[in-house]
Amino acid sequence: MKLSLIMLLGSLLFAGPLSGGDDWTQWRGKDRADISTETGLLQEWPEGGPKVLWTNKEGGLGYAGFAVVGDRLYTMGLEGSEEFALCLDANTGAQIWKTSIGSQFENGWGDGPRSTPTVDGEHIYCMPAQGALTCLTLDGKIKWTRKMDEFGGKVPFWGYSESPLVEGDLVCCTPGGDQGAIVGLNKATGELVWQTKDLTPQAHYSSLIAAEINGQRQLVQQLLDSIVGIDPKTGEVLWKQDWSGATAVIPTPVSLGNNRIYITTGYGVGCTALEIEPGNKVKELWKNRVMKNHHGGVIFLNGYLYGYSDGPCFTCQDPATGESLWTEKKIKKGAVSYADGRFYFLQEGDGKVLLFAANEKEWTPKGSFVFEPQSEKRNPRGAIWVHPVIANGKLFLRDQEIINCYDIKAK
Repeated sequence: MKLSLIMLLGSLLFAGPLSGGDDWTQWRGKDRADISTETGLLQEWPEGGPKVLWTNKEGGLGYAGFAVVGDRLYTMGLEGSEEFALCLDANTGAQIWKTSIGSQFENGWGDGPRSTPTVDGEHIYCMPAQGALTCLTLDGKIKWTRKMDEFGGKVPFWGYSESPLVEGDLVCCTPGGDQGAIVGLNKATGELVWQTKDLTPQAHYSSLIAAEINGQRQLVQQLLDSIVGIDPKTGEVLWKQDWSGATAVIPTPVSLGNNRIYITTGYGVGCTALEIEPGNKVKELWKNRVMKNHHGGVIFLNGYLYGYSDGPCFTCQDPATGESLWTEKKIKKGAVSYADGRFYFLQEGDGKVLLFAANEKEWTPKGSFVFEPQSEKRNPRGAIWVHPVIANGKLFLRDQEIINCYDIKAK
């Protein structure tokens, strides 16, 4: 009996924390859905918001997001003429390492990197704005680098903003260009495995997702002129649907399950839902302008879609019909994430952070605060564009060089 009890206690100790924590390994979280499986979080915020655990003002310029794994936070920034990968202690904000990975990208809306690192096992994959995809070890050493112009890519107007996707033994991204818009590289060596030579639009700003469609693993990407499904093993284009973006195609595709894909585009374009039928035949279920999401993301939760639509309003949309179920103009333009029954929304203009519950009928505020301090180095044409990240009982926010961490665990 004593031996059994000791073995049980030992297994609990080595099983890791029991608090319902969850890593955020890449852009939009583990499944690129902006949904954390975190539990045990505050369901309402006190006046003034949750406690600030730490502030780091050495993040560098840019709009790079966060990957958080265990007690490490990974991001990117710009200092002087170099973009760098950065690792911080997620518990204290102390810098662990910083590694130069690219030259400065300059832009009228703000210089520096604008994508999120992807953490896969013992490696981190970063895409600086000039397009030098870099694989680093967990201690910050560069293992390999591949520049997107090696594959025919050209730096888009607002810089490379795609966050690399690891799929099996590959790391995949979208250099764009006449040699083929999408590539699959050996994630250990950076060697080219395949390139979609029959897709040739220039790179825009959306990131790939992986989805199960008719029992087959597929990569889905929103390009400037189409939505496509790719075989990750070979790079074969399995299906393609025309979709004309305008100015900038940014939001990440959303898997609706049941062989269905949803995309939305800002600049007045709108949204659509597709069903991929057996034989990879594409059926357009509907198309409208209910959701015109610029770049704050859309979340598919419990059968409904939630996101900010330029119009302006926050919107709940029925993915079966495309109709709007409700709108709320009190929520201003920004980016959304979700964890433990609550939406986390960061307004880009004023830095106000909202916590709220929502379903297909209504939304219910649960607290708010204003991100402070805010950067004095941000380009006047820029805004607070880094999406909120929830990981291991903490909320991470950023405005340029300033990174804040908040304690959001329920007591």
